Parts: sequence; C-alpha cells; structure tokens
Amino acid sequence: MFLKELHLINYKNISQQDFIFDSKINCFVGKNGIGKTNILDAIYQLAYTKSYFNPQAVQNIKHDEDFFVIDAAFNKESKEEKITCSLKRGQKKVIKRNNKPYEKLSEHIGLIPLVMISPADSDLISEGSETRRKFIDGVIATSDNLFLNELLQYQKLIAQRNALLKYFAVNHVFDQDNLAIYDEQIIPLGNQIFEKRKSFLAQFVPIFKKYYAEISNEAEEVDLVYQSQLLEKSFDNLLKENLNKDRALQYTSSGIHKDDLNFEISGYPVKKFGSQGQQKSFLIALKLAQFEFLKQKSGAAPILLFDDIFDKLDASRVEKIVTMVNNDVFGQIFISDTHEERTETIVKQTHQSYKIFRL
Repeated sequence: MFLKELHLINYKNISQQDFIFDSKINCFVGKNGIGKTNILDAIYQLAYTKSYFNPQAVQNIKHDEDFFVIDAAFNKESKEEKITCSLKRGQKKVIKRNNKPYEKLSEHIGLIPLVMISPADSDLISEGSETRRKFIDGVIATSDNLFLNELLQYQKLIAQRNALLKYFAVNHVFDQDNLAIYDEQIIPLGNQIFEKRKSFLAQFVPIFKKYYAEISNEAEEVDLVYQSQLLEKSFDNLLKENLNKDRALQYTSSGIHKDDLNFEISGYPVKKFGSQGQQKSFLIALKLAQFEFLKQKSGAAPILLFDDIFDKLDASRVEKIVTMVNNDVFGQIFISDTHEERTETIVKQTHQSYKIFRL
C-alpha cells in the first residue's frame, strides 16, 4: 500500500496544500514551525482517525476557520482507496472510505497500516503507565477489530462502576447487588483484554529485541516486561479483595486498566539507567518492531513516517535505517527534516526513487 495523493484544507497551520507522492520516499524540508510535522500528522490521522500529537480534534482546525478536510488517495493491491477525514466545529468527525461514511470510526482502524517515529515517542519512557498501555492497545487494535470494541466497552463499564462507587459514598449507602451487575460484565471483558495483551507481547518482545540489537551495536540485554495484577490473582478475587478500598477511594483500584509495561535495560529501568543513545535505540527498536508486527499481520509493508528523527540521531543509527531501506524492509516512507542537504544525502544512499517537497 502507498499514499498517492494528499489534499489538505485548514489543517493546523495549513490553509490549503496538495501533494502527489512518490511510491518510495517523500521528504518535507523547511524551517521549524512551517508545517512539516503537520503534514505527517494528517497522514497519520487518515490511518488512525486521530492526531498523533493532539487528541483534542477541534484544536486541529486552523485558527479562525470552521472546519478541516484531509482528502487522500491510496493504492492498495492495485486498487484505489479514497479516504477522507473531516471535522466541522460543533459536529462529530467524519471518516469516509470511497465516499461512504463509517458508522463507527473504530471500523476504519487497521485498513491503512502505518507507523510514526517521532521525538514525541520519548513520552513512552518518561510518562506514566497510560501512555504505554495506549501503545500496546493501539498496535493490537490494528490487527484485531474486536479488541478495540472490547476495550471501549471495558472503559465504559469501569466509568459506570466508578460513578456508582461515588454515588454510594456521597449518599452514605451501599448496594452489593447493583455493583455485582457491573462486575459480572467487567470480569470476562477484562480477562479477554488481559489474554490478548499477554499473547501480543509474547510475539512482539522477540521482534523488539532483534531490532534493538540490530540498530544499537550494544551488548546489553533489553526487555519489555508486562505488569498486570491479573498475573498474580484472578480478576474476580481482585475485585472482591479491593472492595473496601474501592469504596473508600470511590473508584476501581484493580484491573487491566492498571497494567503497565516495564522498559528494561540490563534488568534496570531504561528511564533511570539508560543513556540518551540507549533510550533512542530503545524507542526506535520499539517502533520498528511495531512496523514488523503490522507487516506480518497485514501482509503489506506499513507506511512509515519519520518525524524530524534524523536531527536527533547519530550517524551510525541513520546508517542502520538506510541499510534497512536498501534491503527493502520498508515500503513507502515520509521524512520531515530541517536540513535539505542532509536529507538528500541520506535518501540518495538508499538508491530508491524519491521526491523532496520544499515548504
């Protein structure tokens, strides 16, 4: 699959721009703040129905405008797929496939395999467990349509259970039977999500370790360690044991919404003990593992977006990535960079066709 054409109207700082792309490498070059990353983000939004950087959809509309439109044509197995993403202030976002709107945005996830590698990925190391859970769940959802619906239903039920716990506390009442109605729905859903996360990581971790060794030239061991309360006890027992705690806190303190993924280097947290270079290698290996996982599941090389990473990498890591391009590991690639000469030097080393867009 590759992106043939892209048309943007009122997206972030872009009033209107049209692009016709090369099937291999496309580079956006120009000064900071000119909109390079916004173009990559628009492409990301076509795959995942949301911005990579700003979850508040309305904030992606250009200032003083009422709407944005992202319109694109993809080539998938020699057939054209037209995808449109649009949002008008005060209305719901609309995603259309070949001019037909989806009833649920979640139905679109997985159609366009795509991976973004960005300096913002450092949040996976520096931020809390929710950021890492979203990463795991996002990768699983692209190859399992049911998973996203299960996750959304679970989150809805947890929110309702929390509201009930708060109601009990405010009104100084308690109804075990009422709470049990939610528990009976939450437990099987939580178990399904837990098993899918566990199964995914069993496949994903070896791929991640392979890429880390490939791009880092380092001898240390790295690992992704799944942390879940369900590894120790059944969900049913966890809810029973924590009932008094939940009543006091007025929210559900146990379950798969508390899961985390420990990033480890030589058995220690990469956040505290990894050098800057090791952390960069860790994150790139994580994203390249995502790329390979999606490639295996979809049978096609995902579109790969490199946001300003050549400005953040040393020459040896850039060389490793170029080697992967030469070996046809990747399909279509989009690159943003502030230095045109550097970008052109890098892409020429790949011996692939390319286009440079000067912004």
